[in-house]
Amino acid sequence: MTRQCELTGKLPLSGQLRSHAENKSKRKFNPNLCNVTLLSDTLERSFRLRISAHALKTVEHRGGLDAFLMKARDEELSERCLKIKRDVKKAKKAAASEEAPASA
Repeated sequence: MTRQCELTGKLPLSGQLRSHAENKSKRKFNPNLCNVTLLSDTLERSFRLRISAHALKTVEHRGGLDAFLMKARDEELSERCLKIKRDVKKAKKAAASEEAPASA
């Protein structure tokens, strides 16, 4: 399993440690990944995801997992998250079609 955020697609970066004498040695900057359980309001289900701490703050800022997924680009999301996004779209579309005849 790669050290990659499932929502934002963040990957490890490479760089160098620099000493006072300017000696260089390779190092890796890993993303701060957290195992979290997020709740989907539309699907009324919880999902266990491995996401970065930055993505977790963004999910809370946007108003939940569903809002984050609707605004996120498909290239950034993992396969699991793309499936969740499709399911949320289907559920929202079905809910909208049920409400439309009732109000007309």
